[in-house]
Amino acid sequence: MKRATKILLGAAVVVVAVGGAAMAMNGSRDDGEERLPAVEVTRGHIVDKALAVGTIEPRVEISVKSQFSGVIKRQFAEVGEYVQAGTALLEIQPNPTPQELVDAERRIEMRELELKNLQAEFERQRQLFEKQLISAQEYERAERTYEESRLQLQIAREQLALLREGRVSTDKGNFETVVRAPVSGYILDRMVEVGDPVVPLTSYQEGTVLMTMANMDDLIFRGTVDEIDVGRLQEGMPAEIKVGALPHARVTGRLAKIWLKARKEENSTVFPVEIEILEAMEQPADDPEAEPRPVVLRAGYSANTEIIIEQRENVLLIPERVIEFRGDTATVRVRLPDNTTEERVIQTGLSDAINIEVVSGLQEGEFVAEKPPREIE
Repeated sequence: MKRATKILLGAAVVVVAVGGAAMAMNGSRDDGEERLPAVEVTRGHIVDKALAVGTIEPRVEISVKSQFSGVIKRQFAEVGEYVQAGTALLEIQPNPTPQELVDAERRIEMRELELKNLQAEFERQRQLFEKQLISAQEYERAERTYEESRLQLQIAREQLALLREGRVSTDKGNFETVVRAPVSGYILDRMVEVGDPVVPLTSYQEGTVLMTMANMDDLIFRGTVDEIDVGRLQEGMPAEIKVGALPHARVTGRLAKIWLKARKEENSTVFPVEIEILEAMEQPADDPEAEPRPVVLRAGYSANTEIIIEQRENVLLIPERVIEFRGDTATVRVRLPDNTTEERVIQTGLSDAINIEVVSGLQEGEFVAEKPPREIE
């Protein structure tokens, strides 16, 4: 009797052991998996985008320079002011050296002496021509030489007047050492003050930058994109510009230019890009129901731009973190109605690095188990 009891107990132990092993081999119920949270398969909007970091700048910025040397005598316009082309900006007081004045006076003396000699020669040629002793061509040549010398003397006198007084009147107009706006626009910056010296712009020197001007109605975003993303970009792609100083502003644009040459920035390879600004609107923070209003953008604002590469509406989405990638195969653990899980192969599509599109393998409303945490050895 005791032996029979032992046999029955041994058989029971074997059955329990075999049953436990079978459940473990099946893998459809796992207390650890049941306790893991799950995420629902939902529909939504997904966007693949590239990030560009840069600033808001005028498309064209003009450097205002002078063709005259001297010192700043007066200023007529302030920074931030809008001026029309031709508006007086600064007056420069000529500050010639003693040598420059002496040279100018000597040039006048030389031109006067030259003109006196040519005038006598021209008078002699005129008399010979009247007596038909020289040809008309010889007479015209003498007349032309005399007129050129007279003009050179006039130029020398005007140059001396310009050096001394800063202005001169001629038969073709008034010339003065006043710097005028080359274009219509806003004055962005002024680099000189009254009394500062000015180096003129010439063919062999850049000259002193007096002011900078720009048309603030024509702004662009200039920034850089990482080399990983630049191969996916195409000119014309839409962009959303986020200005740090204007958190409530919505600024939209269009990718206008991608540089062909990269540059190094902090050990990274980046490509410069330009984004044309199409619209800049702001939602009033104190009145969310109000209509958006135009916002003023300023040169130099720091901004981040999201360039929209591709976007899809009403697609199945799950977090990318719940997917197990093995080569080209993507799998997930699907939570079944009976609280068990099964492994399923899915086909993925567009990703924004957080969520990913599910093309096939899952249905809306299904639940996908989170991956179990990995133990750090």
